[in-house]
Amino acid sequence: MVRSLPLDVQNNIKSLLKSGHPYSSIIERVPGVKKSTISDYKRRWFPNMRPLNSGRKSEITATTKSYIRRSVITGKLKTGKDVQRYLCDIGCVIGYSACLKLLKSMGFQARIKKHKPFLKAIHMKKRLAWANAHKDWTKDDWCRMIFSDETKVNVWGSDGVKYYWKRPDDKLRFHHLDLTVKGGGGSVMVWGCITYDGPGIYFQQDNNPKHTSKVAKAWFEENNFDSKSIYSWPAQSPDLNPIEHIWHHLKLKLSTYETRAKGVHELWDRIEEQWATFTKDDCRKYYEAPGKMVRMLLKCWISCGSL
Repeated sequence: MVRSLPLDVQNNIKSLLKSGHPYSSIIERVPGVKKSTISDYKRRWFPNMRPLNSGRKSEITATTKSYIRRSVITGKLKTGKDVQRYLCDIGCVIGYSACLKLLKSMGFQARIKKHKPFLKAIHMKKRLAWANAHKDWTKDDWCRMIFSDETKVNVWGSDGVKYYWKRPDDKLRFHHLDLTVKGGGGSVMVWGCITYDGPGIYFQQDNNPKHTSKVAKAWFEENNFDSKSIYSWPAQSPDLNPIEHIWHHLKLKLSTYETRAKGVHELWDRIEEQWATFTKDDCRKYYEAPGKMVRMLLKCWISCGSL
């Protein structure tokens, strides 16, 4: 509650605040008044006024700020700790929270990092070779492919980042939480494939050791699969495989159940049930994706030299 002061003193404080005087200057000009009292009056009279710079001037020069901004954009400085360490190295000793405020004042906002497969130089080279080898493929060519892959389905939902919608002033509610159990609650590894239709197909699989094992090769030979029709895939490249879209939608379907599966056996029953709901058209619409990815990879390589 604002302490009651004589009207002439209040008017004096109001005039000084309006003219932009810092708290230290107002305290010198109005003896006996406390900083908290000035702050209370400012909130009452000028609720939208920006905070006054009552402290010492920043030791961080415009040149230093420009370097920090450029370094964060390019990734040379990746975190608030990196910025704090750099400033300490050049003699500007400030706290971690001050570094975060500095980054926010420059327009930066913290975001959750997206998970992407780690690509070594050899992976990039193979992805580029793969893209060049398929740059002239038409949709009809891609429609001859059977795309296969594995995915892990958890009893307690996806491993990915989850979001919820909430207004700034809303209290945290139960449905805003992502509940976990010790040990993860169990999971099922699922293998699947999708096809467009028709004869003359190629079977796609990645170079997972399980796929290239003697047992797997023997099965293909015993079932009269021509080795030329078994199509290898660049390592660390699930983003190129259209079946990833099907896995995503499968997990969305599994998340619509009102109760969690009681165990991996019930989870498997649900997976089979939801897998059977996918239609031919559900799979077909993703067969244009590989061609688009080829064009995007080549464009990315030309523009930034990275895949």
